[in-house]
Amino acid sequence: MKRSKPIESLILTIRGHRVMIDADLADLYGVETRTLNQAVKRNADRFPKDFMFRLSAGEKSEVITNCDHLRRLKFAKSLPFAFTEHGAIMAATVLNSPQAVSMSVFVVRAFI
Repeated sequence: MKRSKPIESLILTIRGHRVMIDADLADLYGVETRTLNQAVKRNADRFPKDFMFRLSAGEKSEVITNCDHLRRLKFAKSLPFAFTEHGAIMAATVLNSPQAVSMSVFVVRAFI
């Protein structure tokens, strides 16, 4: 799979944690953001606070301002989730799609 943007560039530091925003993670895993978040909600017990958290309105605004590729989130009604490395891998396991499983290896390497 050829990407126009390196995965490493999608990793942000928020609240002192290196994270990926749900929209970017969904894109990498080949699903809609809504689908990713539904899978997470169905498996909430697999996502403790150190695996993911919801951005505040201020954090969302800052992410949109600083990350051109996330400007589409400006008009989203809900606040995005941020996934740590562990949360990103867990998301791949609950999605269980071939693309999510194969891309999870690249995500781990990008966080390292």
